[in-house]
Amino acid sequence: MKQSKEQSIRQNKKQSQKSQYNMWQNTIFMLKNAWHVCKSVIFICVVLAAVTAGKTIAEMLIAPAILEKVETTAPLTELLAVIAEFGIILVILAGLKEYLERNTMFGRIAVRSFLVRKVGSKNADTSYPNTLDTDFINFENKASHACSGNAQATEVIWKTWTLILTNIAGFVVYLLLLSSLNPLLICLVVVTTMIGYFVSKRINGWGYRHREEEAAYGEKMGYIRRVSTQRYHAKDIRIFGLQDWLEDVWYSTLDLYRAFLAKRERVYIWTNIVELILTLLRNGIAYLYLIRITLEHNLPASEFLLYFSAVNGFTQWVTGIMEEFMNLHKQSLDISLLREFLEWPEPFKFEEGIPLKKDLNQDYEIRLEDVSFRYPEADRDTISHMNLTIHPGEKLAIVGLNGAGKTTLVKLVCGFLAPCEGKVLLNGEDIRQYNRRDYYKLFSSVFQDFSVLEGTIAENVAQQVNDIEADRVWDCLEKAGLSEKVHLLPNGLSNHIGRQVYEDGIEMSGGQIQRLMLARALYKNAPVIYWMNLRQHWTRLLKMISI
Repeated sequence: MKQSKEQSIRQNKKQSQKSQYNMWQNTIFMLKNAWHVCKSVIFICVVLAAVTAGKTIAEMLIAPAILEKVETTAPLTELLAVIAEFGIILVILAGLKEYLERNTMFGRIAVRSFLVRKVGSKNADTSYPNTLDTDFINFENKASHACSGNAQATEVIWKTWTLILTNIAGFVVYLLLLSSLNPLLICLVVVTTMIGYFVSKRINGWGYRHREEEAAYGEKMGYIRRVSTQRYHAKDIRIFGLQDWLEDVWYSTLDLYRAFLAKRERVYIWTNIVELILTLLRNGIAYLYLIRITLEHNLPASEFLLYFSAVNGFTQWVTGIMEEFMNLHKQSLDISLLREFLEWPEPFKFEEGIPLKKDLNQDYEIRLEDVSFRYPEADRDTISHMNLTIHPGEKLAIVGLNGAGKTTLVKLVCGFLAPCEGKVLLNGEDIRQYNRRDYYKLFSSVFQDFSVLEGTIAENVAQQVNDIEADRVWDCLEKAGLSEKVHLLPNGLSNHIGRQVYEDGIEMSGGQIQRLMLARALYKNAPVIYWMNLRQHWTRLLKMISI
């Protein structure tokens, strides 16, 4: 199959790589973005971890401290003082923790929103062939998902790192506390915790390993729901009686999804069984050891409670560290996909290309020189060894059967596609050397599919919000044969189109939309004009417009 050199390089690069970045590199990536957008995210992450760990440690110490005062028959004032001290500490830490959790949310959302904008910019500015690439589309979907909400990787990673730092701080403090006990007890706690973690990870990983299957059910059911409820499909559902068919697809998919969930829960129950056995083993041995040293060395009840609480807490810190690093690994995979999408190779030159200024006083000649083009995965050329010259001022009609390559030809001329063989020349120069965005400015095109926005008529014609030349808009609408319709509207050029955003919006017919798009093409005032589906009442425009 023929393909351009740029396509070959891109495909070879994609095939030779898996995940380009590890969780440390992705953490640095997020830190750089946070430093650029909102530095407080990093600071609050560290402080919140310290406060959370301190609150948990204080909660563990309060009961043994009170019990120790009771055991030593300390005066009531000392007992109340200890209670008051811990109460004040806990209130301060709890309030500070709540304050930090509330305020860190805004910075985290700002960082994620910044990445959402970067994904949108990449999607909007990328070379047109990428928009036809299924791999690019798949990466775009995953990159967008990674930024789609508070629970997604680009925001929740800050919570994960907060929990990692919290667990590490607690681990260190509890390890120091338990260091006076038998090292074998500490080893037992660590070993049983790790065994439980890895067993749970393997069992609970079943859902993660089958996430694509679960996502497929969700996507299919979501698609059926959208088709069933959107007005776009309402006429076909009623005319062709599609309701029963849609319901059959919905319920059959729902049955499969229920079976999937039932299977997953049967697997997950083993996690609870293993965790129960290991907890009984760990706590039983800890109890026996602490009871023995209590009997042999007269260990006070307050210290018994302190050490036993520390054993349980130590287990939670160890488990927390491993679980959060596993979560970080999963989030890192999503962030890797995001970064790979943002760094997706571009087959066209943009800012690095030669600048090209639009000059309405200059004549432009476009020539196709032995051009061939074949779509990816196609078994034959759509266009094969074509030679064509479009002279300045020439009016050219392209006529052919469906699938003959008319639209492909125009996309090659407009620079949306790159030839697999041959060249597209502008005034004798290969267009691949130019800034492709500058090249696009030479064209005004009306394609078969339209991009009508929920804005005013003037905004849709001018494709801008400010500095719209009203007289020029009316002139373009007159040439497109739509001015009479717009004059009859209550708000004229300020009338909104569509009813999804504005209640006063109007619905235009297919023919009226085509005229509106032609007015848009005329307003751009580019040297080359092209439109599809030429209608009989537009033939008079051939006398006014040259290609």
